[in-house]
Amino acid sequence: MRHMSNSLRARIEQYYATVPLLFADAEEFGPLRLFVRRKPGAPYYGGPGHAQPTAEGASAVAAADIAQVRARQRELGVPEAFEWLAEVAPGLRARIEAAGLPVTERPLLVIDPHHPVAQRPVPDGVKLHVLTADDPALPAALALPRLAFAEEGTAVGSAGHEELSVVADELAKDGTVTSIRPTIRAGHKTIIAALAPDGTPLAVGHYHPANGTTEIGGIGTLPTARRQGLAAALTTALVGHARDHGVSTIFLAYAEDAVARIYTRLGFRPADSTLLIANQPARS
Repeated sequence: MRHMSNSLRARIEQYYATVPLLFADAEEFGPLRLFVRRKPGAPYYGGPGHAQPTAEGASAVAAADIAQVRARQRELGVPEAFEWLAEVAPGLRARIEAAGLPVTERPLLVIDPHHPVAQRPVPDGVKLHVLTADDPALPAALALPRLAFAEEGTAVGSAGHEELSVVADELAKDGTVTSIRPTIRAGHKTIIAALAPDGTPLAVGHYHPANGTTEIGGIGTLPTARRQGLAAALTTALVGHARDHGVSTIFLAYAEDAVARIYTRLGFRPADSTLLIANQPARS
């Protein structure tokens, strides 16, 4: 395993501390920082609403601090969620689990800024498209990860166009689509979708840039459209787009080894750091 340099880890740590502030304010609870949305909106992949240790207090989080944050989250009506780099706060996982919250691991992969990434092909009739804030495909693109992550793995599944339409309607009604449009317009979020000839998203992914660094996330394929190379094509498109817009540090977190193999074939390599997520289903 290639080890992550201290400077790279610092950039990633700073990224996780900075990006939520594009969408939320930070409330301090001793050694913990809670991100609180400025405007109402349904949770979505990578959205704010979680807590993390501050750099200065990472080693001093107590059970009472965790309880205080959870009480505030209940008051706000958001998941009692935490997210942090394991190496930043080595003892925090045990304290979170002792409080009764499940913790999952998301190892990080990074790609060297000088590693060439060629665009991968897509099936005939499918096109890769950078979505605008008013794009007609946006509601379905935001809905797609929910279906993709509900059916884990890379095998062809059952959820398709009909199910996608139902979830897209839900997100349009609950305010998710409206809440994300300003973020896209401001350039804080870039979404790329693989569109079928009729304009239906078959796969989607996104990135949030900050200070020349970004995490690629939310890459999901409609279960009925799997095994066509769409995830790889989206990943290379996201890397290329981010690089073209001044981003040099690009990383991602993965949940399954089968998915990690897709990324390593594209040039991503393991780093000795892991994102830990507690009770945050929107990041699963």
